[in-house]
Amino acid sequence: MEDVAARAGVSRALVSLVMNNSPKVSDARRAAVLRAAEELGYQPHVMARSLASRTSTVLGVMVNDLRNAFFADVVEGLDAAAQAAGFDLILNTGGRSPTREWNALHNLLSFRPAGIILLSPVVPAASIQLAAKQCPVVLVSRTIRSSTVDTVNDDGEAGSALAVDHLVGLGHRRIAHLDGGGAAGAAQRRRGFQSAMRRHGLEPIVVRSEHTDTGGEKAVRELLATYSRLDLPTGLVAGNDFNAVGAISALEEAGLRVPEDVSVVGYDNTSLAALRHLSLTTVDQPRTEMGRLAFEALIERVRGERTEPVRHLLHPSLVVRATTAEFLIRPKAGRPPSGT
Repeated sequence: MEDVAARAGVSRALVSLVMNNSPKVSDARRAAVLRAAEELGYQPHVMARSLASRTSTVLGVMVNDLRNAFFADVVEGLDAAAQAAGFDLILNTGGRSPTREWNALHNLLSFRPAGIILLSPVVPAASIQLAAKQCPVVLVSRTIRSSTVDTVNDDGEAGSALAVDHLVGLGHRRIAHLDGGGAAGAAQRRRGFQSAMRRHGLEPIVVRSEHTDTGGEKAVRELLATYSRLDLPTGLVAGNDFNAVGAISALEEAGLRVPEDVSVVGYDNTSLAALRHLSLTTVDQPRTEMGRLAFEALIERVRGERTEPVRHLLHPSLVVRATTAEFLIRPKAGRPPSGT
Protein backbone atom coordinates (compact mmCIF):
# COMPACT_ATOMS: atom_id res chain seq x y z
CA MET A 1 0.00 0.00 0.00
CA GLU A 2 2.97 2.32 0.64
CA ASP A 3 4.18 1.65 -2.91
CA VAL A 4 0.74 2.34 -4.38
CA ALA A 5 0.45 5.56 -2.37
CA ALA A 6 3.86 6.75 -3.58
CA ARG A 7 3.07 5.91 -7.21
CA ALA A 8 -0.31 7.68 -7.06
CA GLY A 9 0.99 10.64 -5.08
CA VAL A 10 -1.50 10.19 -2.25
CA SER A 11 -1.46 9.08 1.38
CA ARG A 12 -1.52 5.46 2.52
CA ALA A 13 -4.79 6.19 4.32
CA LEU A 14 -6.40 7.25 1.05
CA VAL A 15 -5.26 4.01 -0.63
CA SER A 16 -6.94 2.13 2.22
CA LEU A 17 -10.18 4.05 1.64
CA VAL A 18 -10.11 3.19 -2.07
CA MET A 19 -9.44 -0.50 -1.43
CA ASN A 20 -12.38 -0.58 0.97
CA ASN A 21 -14.68 1.10 -1.59
CA SER A 22 -15.21 4.17 0.58
CA PRO A 23 -17.51 6.81 -0.97
CA LYS A 24 -15.38 9.56 0.63
CA VAL A 25 -12.81 9.51 -2.22
CA SER A 26 -13.08 11.69 -5.34
CA ASP A 27 -13.34 10.00 -8.71
CA ALA A 28 -10.01 11.44 -9.83
CA ARG A 29 -8.06 10.21 -6.81
CA ARG A 30 -9.82 6.82 -6.93
CA ALA A 31 -8.79 6.44 -10.58
CA ALA A 32 -5.18 7.41 -9.76
CA VAL A 33 -4.96 4.85 -6.96
CA LEU A 34 -6.51 2.04 -9.01
CA ARG A 35 -4.20 2.84 -11.94
CA ALA A 36 -1.15 2.74 -9.66
CA ALA A 37 -2.34 -0.54 -8.11
CA GLU A 38 -2.75 -2.10 -11.55
CA GLU A 39 0.70 -0.94 -12.67
CA LEU A 40 2.28 -2.44 -9.56
CA GLY A 41 0.19 -5.61 -9.62
CA TYR A 42 -1.10 -4.86 -6.13
CA GLN A 43 -3.83 -7.01 -4.55
CA PRO A 44 -5.18 -6.33 -1.04
CA HIS A 45 -4.05 -8.96 1.49
CA VAL A 46 -7.31 -10.18 2.99
CA MET A 47 -5.77 -11.73 6.10
CA ALA A 48 -3.58 -8.69 6.81
CA ARG A 49 -6.54 -6.37 6.37
CA SER A 50 -8.59 -8.51 8.75
CA LEU A 51 -5.83 -8.43 11.36
CA ALA A 52 -5.50 -4.67 11.06
CA SER A 53 -9.22 -4.01 11.38
CA ARG A 54 -9.87 -6.93 13.77
CA THR A 55 -12.79 -7.92 11.57
CA SER A 56 -12.99 -10.54 8.84
CA THR A 57 -15.16 -10.92 5.78
CA VAL A 58 -13.94 -14.47 5.16
CA LEU A 59 -16.00 -17.56 6.00
CA GLY A 60 -14.52 -21.04 6.04
CA VAL A 61 -16.46 -23.96 4.54
CA MET A 62 -15.42 -27.58 4.91
CA VAL A 63 -17.03 -30.07 2.53
CA ASN A 64 -17.24 -33.75 3.46
CA ASP A 65 -16.86 -35.13 -0.09
CA LEU A 66 -16.14 -33.06 -3.21
CA ARG A 67 -17.56 -35.78 -5.47
CA ASN A 68 -21.04 -35.56 -3.95
CA ALA A 69 -23.26 -33.06 -5.79
CA PHE A 70 -25.30 -32.47 -2.60
CA PHE A 71 -22.53 -30.31 -1.21
CA ALA A 72 -22.27 -28.23 -4.38
CA ASP A 73 -25.96 -27.32 -4.04
CA VAL A 74 -25.56 -26.36 -0.37
CA VAL A 75 -22.48 -24.25 -1.16
CA GLU A 76 -24.43 -22.51 -3.93
CA GLY A 77 -26.98 -21.37 -1.37
CA LEU A 78 -24.20 -20.35 1.01
CA ASP A 79 -22.29 -18.42 -1.62
CA ALA A 80 -25.32 -16.46 -2.83
CA ALA A 81 -26.13 -15.33 0.71
CA ALA A 82 -22.48 -14.56 1.50
CA GLN A 83 -21.92 -12.50 -1.62
CA ALA A 84 -25.05 -10.46 -0.94
CA ALA A 85 -23.72 -9.65 2.54
CA GLY A 86 -20.16 -8.86 1.43
CA PHE A 87 -18.47 -12.07 2.62
CA ASP A 88 -16.14 -14.42 0.75
CA LEU A 89 -15.86 -18.20 1.15
CA ILE A 90 -12.75 -20.34 1.53
CA LEU A 91 -13.48 -24.01 0.78
CA ASN A 92 -11.61 -27.19 1.55
CA THR A 93 -12.47 -30.85 2.06
CA GLY A 94 -11.92 -33.51 4.68
CA GLY A 95 -12.30 -36.44 2.29
CA ARG A 96 -14.70 -38.32 4.63
CA SER A 97 -11.81 -38.95 7.06
CA PRO A 98 -11.85 -37.70 10.69
CA THR A 99 -8.08 -37.14 10.62
CA ARG A 100 -8.14 -35.26 7.34
CA GLU A 101 -11.14 -33.26 8.50
CA TRP A 102 -9.34 -32.14 11.64
CA ASN A 103 -6.37 -31.00 9.52
CA ALA A 104 -8.72 -29.20 7.14
CA LEU A 105 -10.52 -27.52 10.04
CA HIS A 106 -7.20 -26.46 11.55
CA ASN A 107 -6.16 -24.95 8.21
CA LEU A 108 -9.41 -23.00 7.95
CA LEU A 109 -8.92 -21.61 11.44
CA SER A 110 -5.45 -20.38 10.43
CA PHE A 111 -7.15 -17.88 8.10
CA ARG A 112 -8.85 -16.36 11.16
CA PRO A 113 -12.28 -16.44 9.49
CA ALA A 114 -15.35 -14.70 10.83
CA GLY A 115 -16.92 -18.15 11.14
CA ILE A 116 -16.90 -21.70 9.80
CA ILE A 117 -19.58 -23.90 8.26
CA LEU A 118 -19.03 -27.67 8.24
CA LEU A 119 -20.98 -29.78 5.76
CA SER A 120 -21.70 -33.32 7.05
CA PRO A 121 -18.50 -33.51 9.10
CA VAL A 122 -17.34 -36.80 10.61
CA VAL A 123 -14.73 -35.18 12.85
CA PRO A 124 -15.40 -35.85 16.58
CA ALA A 125 -17.76 -33.51 18.42
CA ALA A 126 -14.94 -32.49 20.78
CA SER A 127 -12.96 -31.10 17.83
CA ILE A 128 -15.99 -29.13 16.64
CA GLN A 129 -16.50 -27.63 20.10
CA LEU A 130 -12.81 -26.73 20.26
CA ALA A 131 -13.12 -24.88 16.95
CA ALA A 132 -16.24 -23.09 18.23
CA LYS A 133 -14.12 -21.51 20.98
CA GLN A 134 -12.17 -19.67 18.28
CA CYS A 135 -15.02 -18.56 16.01
CA PRO A 136 -18.73 -19.29 15.40
CA VAL A 137 -19.43 -22.72 13.86
CA VAL A 138 -22.52 -24.02 12.06
CA LEU A 139 -23.08 -27.65 11.07
CA VAL A 140 -25.11 -28.74 8.05
CA SER A 141 -26.40 -32.34 8.00
CA ARG A 142 -24.92 -33.16 11.39
CA THR A 143 -26.36 -32.92 14.89
CA ILE A 144 -24.43 -32.03 18.04
CA ARG A 145 -25.30 -31.29 21.65
CA SER A 146 -23.57 -27.97 22.11
CA SER A 147 -24.91 -24.56 23.07
CA THR A 148 -22.17 -22.86 21.05
CA VAL A 149 -22.77 -24.63 17.73
CA ASP A 150 -25.80 -24.15 15.44
CA THR A 151 -27.18 -26.83 13.14
CA VAL A 152 -29.19 -27.12 9.92
CA ASN A 153 -30.64 -30.54 9.10
CA ASP A 154 -33.46 -32.21 7.26
CA ASP A 155 -35.65 -34.75 9.05
CA GLY A 156 -33.80 -37.89 7.96
CA GLU A 157 -36.19 -40.26 9.73
CA ALA A 158 -39.19 -38.73 7.95
CA GLY A 159 -37.33 -38.82 4.63
CA SER A 160 -36.58 -42.53 4.83
CA ALA A 161 -40.18 -43.18 5.85
CA LEU A 162 -41.34 -41.41 2.68
CA ALA A 163 -39.19 -43.77 0.61
CA VAL A 164 -40.52 -46.87 2.38
CA ASP A 165 -44.15 -45.73 2.14
CA HIS A 166 -43.69 -45.12 -1.58
CA LEU A 167 -42.28 -48.60 -2.24
CA VAL A 168 -44.87 -50.32 -0.05
CA GLY A 169 -47.58 -48.42 -1.91
CA LEU A 170 -46.23 -49.93 -5.13
CA GLY A 171 -46.60 -53.42 -3.67
CA HIS A 172 -43.03 -54.08 -2.55
CA ARG A 173 -42.56 -56.13 0.61
CA ARG A 174 -38.90 -57.15 0.55
CA ILE A 175 -37.11 -53.82 0.89
CA ALA A 176 -33.49 -53.22 1.85
CA HIS A 177 -31.74 -50.09 3.06
CA LEU A 178 -28.17 -49.39 1.95
CA ASP A 179 -27.11 -47.33 4.92
CA GLY A 180 -24.44 -44.68 5.22
CA GLY A 181 -22.32 -46.38 7.87
CA GLY A 182 -20.78 -43.76 10.12
CA ALA A 183 -21.60 -40.81 7.86
CA ALA A 184 -23.38 -37.80 9.31
CA GLY A 185 -27.15 -38.27 9.16
CA ALA A 186 -26.92 -41.99 8.35
CA ALA A 187 -28.23 -43.11 11.74
CA GLN A 188 -31.38 -41.00 11.39
CA ARG A 189 -32.13 -42.35 7.93
CA ARG A 190 -31.53 -45.91 9.14
CA ARG A 191 -33.91 -45.44 12.08
CA GLY A 192 -36.54 -43.96 9.81
CA PHE A 193 -36.30 -46.93 7.46
CA GLN A 194 -36.53 -49.51 10.23
CA SER A 195 -39.43 -47.77 11.93
CA ALA A 196 -41.41 -47.40 8.70
CA MET A 197 -40.89 -51.04 7.74
CA ARG A 198 -42.11 -52.24 11.13
CA ARG A 199 -45.08 -49.90 10.92
CA HIS A 200 -46.06 -51.75 7.73
CA GLY A 201 -45.52 -55.12 9.41
CA LEU A 202 -42.39 -55.82 7.35
CA GLU A 203 -38.94 -57.02 8.36
CA PRO A 204 -36.30 -54.34 7.71
CA ILE A 205 -33.18 -55.42 5.83
CA VAL A 206 -30.18 -53.15 6.46
CA VAL A 207 -26.97 -53.55 4.47
CA ARG A 208 -23.85 -51.79 5.72
CA SER A 209 -22.67 -49.32 3.12
CA GLU A 210 -21.42 -45.72 2.80
CA HIS A 211 -22.52 -42.57 1.02
CA THR A 212 -20.51 -43.27 -2.14
CA ASP A 213 -21.10 -44.98 -5.48
CA THR A 214 -18.54 -47.64 -4.56
CA GLY A 215 -20.47 -48.30 -1.36
CA GLY A 216 -23.66 -48.81 -3.35
CA GLU A 217 -21.97 -51.28 -5.67
CA LYS A 218 -20.52 -53.30 -2.80
CA ALA A 219 -23.85 -53.41 -0.96
CA VAL A 220 -25.70 -54.77 -3.99
CA ARG A 221 -23.03 -57.41 -4.54
CA GLU A 222 -23.48 -58.45 -0.91
CA LEU A 223 -27.23 -58.77 -1.44
CA LEU A 224 -26.68 -60.84 -4.59
CA ALA A 225 -24.34 -63.14 -2.65
CA THR A 226 -26.83 -63.51 0.20
CA TYR A 227 -30.15 -63.97 -1.62
CA SER A 228 -31.26 -66.01 -4.60
CA ARG A 229 -32.68 -64.07 -7.54
CA LEU A 230 -36.17 -65.16 -6.46
CA ASP A 231 -35.73 -63.92 -2.87
CA LEU A 232 -33.72 -60.79 -3.65
CA PRO A 233 -35.25 -57.58 -2.23
CA THR A 234 -37.40 -55.90 -4.87
CA GLY A 235 -36.89 -52.41 -3.45
CA LEU A 236 -33.79 -50.54 -2.31
CA VAL A 237 -33.67 -47.37 -0.24
CA ALA A 238 -30.17 -45.99 -0.81
CA GLY A 239 -28.31 -43.85 1.70
CA ASN A 240 -28.05 -41.00 -0.81
CA ASP A 241 -28.18 -40.37 -4.56
CA PHE A 242 -24.49 -41.13 -5.02
CA ASN A 243 -24.98 -44.46 -3.27
CA ALA A 244 -28.03 -45.19 -5.43
CA VAL A 245 -26.04 -44.64 -8.64
CA GLY A 246 -23.54 -47.30 -7.57
CA ALA A 247 -26.36 -49.67 -6.63
CA ILE A 248 -28.04 -49.26 -10.02
CA SER A 249 -24.72 -49.87 -11.78
CA ALA A 250 -24.17 -53.13 -9.87
CA LEU A 251 -27.75 -54.30 -10.50
CA GLU A 252 -27.45 -53.72 -14.23
CA GLU A 253 -24.06 -55.40 -14.30
CA ALA A 254 -25.73 -58.46 -12.75
CA GLY A 255 -28.38 -58.48 -15.50
CA LEU A 256 -31.17 -57.00 -13.38
CA ARG A 257 -33.39 -54.21 -14.67
CA VAL A 258 -34.30 -51.03 -12.80
CA PRO A 259 -37.17 -50.67 -12.04
CA GLU A 260 -38.65 -53.82 -13.62
CA ASP A 261 -36.70 -56.19 -11.35
CA VAL A 262 -35.60 -53.88 -8.54
CA SER A 263 -36.88 -50.41 -7.67
CA VAL A 264 -34.36 -47.92 -6.27
CA VAL A 265 -34.91 -44.74 -4.23
CA GLY A 266 -32.10 -42.27 -3.54
CA TYR A 267 -31.79 -39.45 -1.04
CA ASP A 268 -30.90 -35.74 -1.55
CA ASN A 269 -32.42 -35.02 -5.00
CA THR A 270 -29.12 -33.75 -6.38
CA SER A 271 -28.68 -32.59 -9.97
CA LEU A 272 -27.41 -36.10 -10.68
CA ALA A 273 -30.83 -37.58 -9.87
CA ALA A 274 -32.59 -35.39 -12.41
CA LEU A 275 -30.41 -36.45 -15.35
CA ARG A 276 -32.67 -37.93 -18.01
CA HIS A 277 -30.78 -41.21 -18.45
CA LEU A 278 -30.90 -41.81 -14.67
CA SER A 279 -34.20 -40.17 -13.64
CA LEU A 280 -33.82 -41.29 -10.03
CA THR A 281 -36.74 -41.40 -7.61
CA THR A 282 -35.34 -39.70 -4.52
CA VAL A 283 -36.03 -37.85 -1.29
CA ASP A 284 -35.56 -34.11 -1.72
CA GLN A 285 -33.64 -31.98 0.76
CA PRO A 286 -33.96 -28.20 0.20
CA ARG A 287 -30.22 -27.92 -0.33
CA THR A 288 -29.79 -24.26 -1.30
CA GLU A 289 -32.20 -23.31 1.48
CA MET A 290 -30.02 -25.22 3.92
CA GLY A 291 -27.02 -23.22 2.75
CA ARG A 292 -28.86 -19.93 3.18
CA LEU A 293 -30.06 -20.83 6.67
CA ALA A 294 -26.55 -21.91 7.68
CA PHE A 295 -25.17 -18.55 6.56
CA GLU A 296 -27.86 -16.62 8.42
CA ALA A 297 -27.24 -18.59 11.62
CA LEU A 298 -23.51 -17.97 11.34
CA ILE A 299 -23.85 -14.23 10.74
CA GLU A 300 -26.15 -13.87 13.72
CA ARG A 301 -23.34 -15.30 15.86
CA VAL A 302 -20.67 -13.21 14.13
CA ARG A 303 -22.62 -10.01 14.78
CA GLY A 304 -23.38 -10.96 18.37
CA GLU A 305 -27.13 -10.92 17.75
CA ARG A 306 -27.73 -14.26 19.45
CA THR A 307 -26.09 -16.61 21.94
CA GLU A 308 -28.74 -19.35 22.16
CA PRO A 309 -28.28 -22.27 19.72
CA VAL A 310 -30.42 -22.56 16.60
CA ARG A 311 -31.63 -26.00 15.44
CA HIS A 312 -33.17 -25.79 11.97
CA LEU A 313 -34.99 -29.02 10.99
CA LEU A 314 -36.37 -28.96 7.46
CA HIS A 315 -39.04 -31.28 6.07
CA PRO A 316 -38.05 -33.50 3.12
CA SER A 317 -40.33 -34.49 0.25
CA LEU A 318 -40.42 -37.33 -2.27
CA VAL A 319 -39.67 -36.81 -5.96
CA VAL A 320 -40.95 -39.74 -8.02
CA ARG A 321 -39.12 -40.46 -11.27
CA ALA A 322 -38.31 -43.55 -13.34
CA THR A 323 -36.36 -45.87 -10.99
CA THR A 324 -39.40 -47.11 -9.06
CA ALA A 325 -42.37 -49.10 -10.38
CA GLU A 326 -45.18 -51.36 -9.25
CA PHE A 327 -44.01 -54.72 -7.99
CA LEU A 328 -44.82 -57.68 -10.23
CA ILE A 329 -44.56 -61.20 -8.79
CA ARG A 330 -41.44 -62.88 -10.10
CA PRO A 331 -42.05 -66.17 -11.95
CA LYS A 332 -40.55 -69.24 -10.29
CA ALA A 333 -37.66 -70.94 -11.99
CA GLY A 334 -38.76 -73.23 -14.82
CA ARG A 335 -42.17 -71.61 -15.20
CA PRO A 336 -42.65 -69.01 -17.92
CA PRO A 337 -44.59 -65.84 -17.06
CA SER A 338 -48.31 -66.02 -17.83
CA GLY A 339 -49.27 -64.83 -21.29
CA THR A 340 -46.09 -66.12 -22.95
